[in-house]
Amino acid sequence: MFKIITDNGSDIPEDYAREHDIDTINLATIIDGVVYNQGVELSKDKFYKMLAEGAKPTTSQVNPDQARSYFEEHIDDADEFLYIGISSGLSGTCQSVMTGAAEFMEKHQGKRVEVVDSLTGSLGEMLTIYKAVEMRDSGKSFDETVAFVKENAIHACLAITVDNLMDLWRGGRVSKTSAVIGTMVAIKPFITVDNEGKLDAGGKIRGRKKSLDHIVDYMEEHMGSYRDMNEIIMIAHGNCPDDAQYLKNQIEERLGFKKFMVNSIGPMIGTHTGPTICLAGYFGETRS
Repeated sequence: MFKIITDNGSDIPEDYAREHDIDTINLATIIDGVVYNQGVELSKDKFYKMLAEGAKPTTSQVNPDQARSYFEEHIDDADEFLYIGISSGLSGTCQSVMTGAAEFMEKHQGKRVEVVDSLTGSLGEMLTIYKAVEMRDSGKSFDETVAFVKENAIHACLAITVDNLMDLWRGGRVSKTSAVIGTMVAIKPFITVDNEGKLDAGGKIRGRKKSLDHIVDYMEEHMGSYRDMNEIIMIAHGNCPDDAQYLKNQIEERLGFKKFMVNSIGPMIGTHTGPTICLAGYFGETRS
């Protein structure tokens, strides 16, 4: 059986990762000179507490040596490895893993590593992982699974909003001027990921509840022929569980879906979005 790997950009739930034997090669979160990564962990609760106290975190991508070291350390886990990584439009991590994997395979001729650029992050990345796990566990071959996730990654969609534009400014996603003006008039950004795997923060909605309702509108509009591929809808939040519950209820009532995976956003993604992010991940015919 082949091994599935991802990174912490997927916000994969810890219990799901353990249950399905999925490892992560983690991007680092850096706060006050302390590098949090494998071996130096940072819990979500502690991270959001530090944010509330004024911490200004940054992140750092995986480097090729880190990726190669992972494969060397796990060489006996499998002969075939499928890495599903955060969008190349958001991080250089996929390229680093490709480089590290190539060095590993050159040294170990019997091993195969396929690197799939998810062209998304967080729940979009997690959706692709979920489908890969289903295929592997149902007996599909490595090549069948790789082909499927490469073909369908572009259909893993995100619909995102945040309540505080200043968080997006601190995370480097909007200008300070836009954040200040938007905050004054209660503008809530609506964010998607485009076909190149980059964030599109062009949507603007007035009011938090309306922005959450718009996520459901957007999902309904863009699922199209891929609606039946959504056996599960994914929802996540930074540190606003009530908003995530409201979003789940609206999706269930308006769109009729019954199976959900609800999770919270980890420090790596949370660094760039803050605690008020709320989002849904689903398969859609188009991303925009």
